[in-house]
Amino acid sequence: MNSKLVFYNIIRWFLLLFVQIFLLRNVIFYNLSTPFLYVLFLLVLPFGIPNFLLYLIAFGTGLTLDAFYDTLGVHTSACVALMYVRIAFINLSLNRDSIDEPEPSLGNMGFKWFTLYATLCIFAHHIILFFLEAFKLNEFIYTLTRALLSMVFTLFTVLLTEFIFHNRKSA
Repeated sequence: MNSKLVFYNIIRWFLLLFVQIFLLRNVIFYNLSTPFLYVLFLLVLPFGIPNFLLYLIAFGTGLTLDAFYDTLGVHTSACVALMYVRIAFINLSLNRDSIDEPEPSLGNMGFKWFTLYATLCIFAHHIILFFLEAFKLNEFIYTLTRALLSMVFTLFTVLLTEFIFHNRKSA
């Protein structure tokens, strides 16, 4: 991985975490839906990063959010679960040797593939996040509703951000 790509991902990490912590932290709709745009950073990490480093990046990202959100490992667990689903999905859906693109973005992989990929990863992230946050099953339907509505809101913000900022593939 070249230094330009590393620098670009470090800037992306700081920018998305800044937006999440200082802007989106207080965006809550009826205590049911919250956007978590920071997952976009984990979704578009380059293909060439070793799995151990991906888990380490996810752990650090979740730990940073836990520090600002004052949650005890909830975001860390959800980010590591997201990374597990990401690695499994990419291994099942793509041949790693024939990948020409550096990262799994909307512009590189196409709308259908990226939407399915983002939906599965965000779903895993939100289910872990909200059920660990609630940590009780007597409000199962409410917690599941919060997770699903937040997943839709997060998916919408991720796709909107990708549509606005992705670089299109040259034909």
